[in-house]
Amino acid sequence: MPDDLSDPLITAELRSLVGQDWPPVLHEVDRTGVRMWARAVGFDDPVYYDIEVARGRGHPDLPAPPGFLGTPQHLPHAPEPGPPIRGLNPALSRSLNAGTDCEYLADVRAGDVLEATTRIVDIKQRNGSIGDFILITRETSYRRGDEVVARVRATAINY
Repeated sequence: MPDDLSDPLITAELRSLVGQDWPPVLHEVDRTGVRMWARAVGFDDPVYYDIEVARGRGHPDLPAPPGFLGTPQHLPHAPEPGPPIRGLNPALSRSLNAGTDCEYLADVRAGDVLEATTRIVDIKQRNGSIGDFILITRETSYRRGDEVVARVRATAINY
């Protein structure tokens, strides 16, 4: 597809990334991660800290607080997982978060190992007070076995 002259920052190579699945990454949801996330974001409900409280409320283990979908497994010398959020156009060296939406389809809890698959779903060029920039939207699906338990849609600004 030829570049649209009105969007010179979006190259044909960049457009070709839309819809492409990156290799899946495993995310481990463990009790320490649940507790650390809850503490970091200021959740003080004991359900995120105390296994007996969690079980008393019907959870098989500590439930993951909103926004926590585990810690990606890091493998030394492996390439960075998922599509990059910066460096897609060499003229744009900086990046900002432009928003993240989480959709939960099932409970996530300590002990889960989720397979996360990410793809770029949209790229747009805009102009603002910082000059021309691109918005890159990625969507990640998190699976526990065959079940999709969450989808996260995140947009980054490259400028």
